[in-house]
Amino acid sequence: MRCPFCGFSESRVLDSRSAEDGYSIRRRRECAGCSRRFTTYERVDELPLVVVKKDGRREVFDRNKLLTGLVKACQKRPVSMSSLEALVDEVERMLRSTAELEVSSRQIGEMIMERLRILDEVAYVRFASVYREFRDVQEFLREIQRLSKKY
Repeated sequence: MRCPFCGFSESRVLDSRSAEDGYSIRRRRECAGCSRRFTTYERVDELPLVVVKKDGRREVFDRNKLLTGLVKACQKRPVSMSSLEALVDEVERMLRSTAELEVSSRQIGEMIMERLRILDEVAYVRFASVYREFRDVQEFLREIQRLSKKY
């Protein structure tokens, strides 16, 4: 494992433990070159999950891309990073639990919004505005009215 600070290729493992989700191992390492410490995560190497976009393009599922979108939606909101990571973990686990190797971006978006609405309503509307490509204020209002009817 290369050190993220100096690039040295040797490090020693100081501590290993199961990550919160139970599907990865967290390792605390110390670089043999610069003695700085860093954390790595080890996951099972799975078959690639392919996302079919609205325009028909296909790309490999990228959990970091999904997490980045959620972080933007939750900016300046009281939602912890661990909550967002757990949300992405849950969605990814559900997607991989099916026998399908291809999934539509629409299906992923709906799964995310369903869970995000419970976490934070403002973040949900922000995410929905990008995901559903709101074009004007009326679309925002319709979504907010729909959200308020559910409560």
